[in-house]
Amino acid sequence: MTDVSNVLLITIDSLRRDFCGAYADEPWMTDYAVETENLDRFAERATVFDTHWAGSLPCMPQRREFLAGVREFPWRPWGPAEPFDDLVPGLARENGVYPYLVTDHFHYFEAGGEGYWTDYSGFEFVRGHERDAWRPTPRRPDEGLLAQSGIAPGEADTVERTNAQYARNVEEFDPTDETDFFAPRVFAKAADWVHESAEWDEWFCYVDSFDVHEPFHCPEPYASMYTDEDPRDPDLRVWPAYASVDDQEMDERELEFVRSQFAGKVTMVDRWFGRVLDALGEEGLWEDTMVVVTTDHGYALGDHGYLAKNYQPTYDEIARTPLFVYHPDATEDRVDALTSSVDLYPTLLSAMGIDPPTSHGADLLPLLAGETDSVSGRDCVLYGYFGSGVNVTDGRYTYLHPPADTDAPLYRYGTRYEGSRYRDGTPDPAAIEPAEVPYAESPVWRVPAEPTVQNEDPLLYDVTEDPRQTENLATSRPQECDRMRSLAERRLRDLGAPIEQFDRLGL
Repeated sequence: MTDVSNVLLITIDSLRRDFCGAYADEPWMTDYAVETENLDRFAERATVFDTHWAGSLPCMPQRREFLAGVREFPWRPWGPAEPFDDLVPGLARENGVYPYLVTDHFHYFEAGGEGYWTDYSGFEFVRGHERDAWRPTPRRPDEGLLAQSGIAPGEADTVERTNAQYARNVEEFDPTDETDFFAPRVFAKAADWVHESAEWDEWFCYVDSFDVHEPFHCPEPYASMYTDEDPRDPDLRVWPAYASVDDQEMDERELEFVRSQFAGKVTMVDRWFGRVLDALGEEGLWEDTMVVVTTDHGYALGDHGYLAKNYQPTYDEIARTPLFVYHPDATEDRVDALTSSVDLYPTLLSAMGIDPPTSHGADLLPLLAGETDSVSGRDCVLYGYFGSGVNVTDGRYTYLHPPADTDAPLYRYGTRYEGSRYRDGTPDPAAIEPAEVPYAESPVWRVPAEPTVQNEDPLLYDVTEDPRQTENLATSRPQECDRMRSLAERRLRDLGAPIEQFDRLGL
């Protein structure tokens, strides 16, 4: 395939693939079809990847996969870019390609997200989403939105950063004017960039939209698009907790309202994403631009009795993600090869004519060109959260393997030894040791870490026959369970995962 002049990467945070029309044959969580007119028209132009999974979860680990090519969850949790990472924007700049970032993803600018944005030659940061520490007043914002966010009025007084921060940030937003809200602002700025980009011969632009991430606080018409409820009813939540439906005591009416607001956000994002597609056409850029649209993970909307992510078993509503890639030389409409998020790293660089450094990913351009129907040597994809179990798929089966010994040693590896995101303090200095990771020449620290348990028993699903993962086959198909476990073991060995991971996982 010929090199393109421009590469546009768009990630839509928390976008579920079954809310995209291109995957409409998959089971819906709702009784209504969600309007995704522009994602659908882009899918008609692009190559749709049908067997695509996330890798290291959640948000920032995924971005390290996209931008540094590292499958990091065997070594560390949420954390910053490492000094030795060869990030896509830095490599683009070194090769004469102008790198630009448009985002409202505030985690880039807080502890644990450092380093991912510094290589861009220019960026736009839309302030105020979720708990972005932006506006200090009003101290006691709108009581209705506080209630919908799970905050009682008196709880807004705390100096800790809570969901009340979002209510402060959007206090002056007009709920009938969508241009006040985050996705419209992000995609409007992205469309502006497309119009202005002719100033540069070659460019890489990353549009990282934090929507459709919670809170599911929508302006009209989207707030009422998929519900007959009053979307400002303080008894109906727009910001569920990271907990099960039962633990939140959420009834079916409340759950359906959450789904409706998630769907409204999807449609809002879709409509403003369409502005970017229009700009590409108006500027005549389809002939020399590759466009990639994907997400970092999904979001549970009552699936298996859960809401949100991170704490429950890593079911496919979280881990199986949409991927659309447009390349002017592509010949394939759909690809069913087994692919993963870390593959974006070499693919983006190859499209720009940059020789990718060694990474954990595979270049997807040969799949787009129809030169191959699979990634060479790949018979499985590994995915999961640091410190929990390990998950593996071969495209037909998903196998979620729990820790065997939660008291076994666990360490995180990186150049920082203090807590990275939640400032969980510095461990006993005597417990910190110098170490190495197999994907870098620089030394790192090995620091004791705390495990988590997302599932206590093995879970095996045939996702071709049971895409909702309702029947655990771990007991009835022990040979398949053993085979999938062997795939996980081999893949961890191929990655050079730390030896203690095998001990704690019982592999």
